[in-house]
Amino acid sequence: MTTTANDIFETLASMADEKQRAILMRFFKTGKGEYGEGDEFLGIRIPNIRQVVKEAKGTVSYDEIHKMLMHKYHDMRLAGFLLLVEMMHDTLPTRRKADNAEERQRIVDFYLAHAERANNWDLVDLSAPKILGPYLLNKGIDGERPSHSLLDKLAASENMWLQRIAIVSTWWIIRADEYDDTLRLATTLLHHPHDLLHKAVGWMLREVGKRDIEVLREYLQEHHTEMPRTTLRYAIEKMSADEKQKWMQK
Repeated sequence: MTTTANDIFETLASMADEKQRAILMRFFKTGKGEYGEGDEFLGIRIPNIRQVVKEAKGTVSYDEIHKMLMHKYHDMRLAGFLLLVEMMHDTLPTRRKADNAEERQRIVDFYLAHAERANNWDLVDLSAPKILGPYLLNKGIDGERPSHSLLDKLAASENMWLQRIAIVSTWWIIRADEYDDTLRLATTLLHHPHDLLHKAVGWMLREVGKRDIEVLREYLQEHHTEMPRTTLRYAIEKMSADEKQKWMQK
């Protein structure tokens, strides 16, 4: 059985909710001059999109996912990216399943070719960590782990969404107790002009602190005075009230 992009669209369209659509369009800043300007929504909650994706998993070709990612509706693009997340998960080795580095490379190449279609923070945050993160932590076709310079190239882009992809992808890597990528990219993006990057950098620094608070403290000692206040507040969110006050006053 195969599932087409149109099949998925018809299923999602049957769930469309005008009230939810209005809420999402405000929440994701789709008004004139806002970061999501012009984006359109059907008005579907994420759990419902996930359910459609799980039912379609394994039956949708790359050509059909391409159509989903190029779709005008945000909900369709999210479904396409979540399909890639499911596909990436299926490439990872388990006790019952062999590693599939070749397919993992194909997924990443496809994802990067369509990365600019992840043009809002939810599309980035729900896809990048679980696609690029596992890719960078597992062996590639040549038996070696892929170069993490991929993240630096994304961070050097002039596209804010690609830059956010770079930093939030390190979430998966942080979970493996590897922090160098996060700290390096945080420094690269520290003076970014947009609040959405301030939040993303602070979020990833906070995740580092949850794994190793001393690593975070050392980074803050060097950089906290130059951080945007939003970044700093996000980074220290899990600290005690007394320690938060100390960093905010320095």
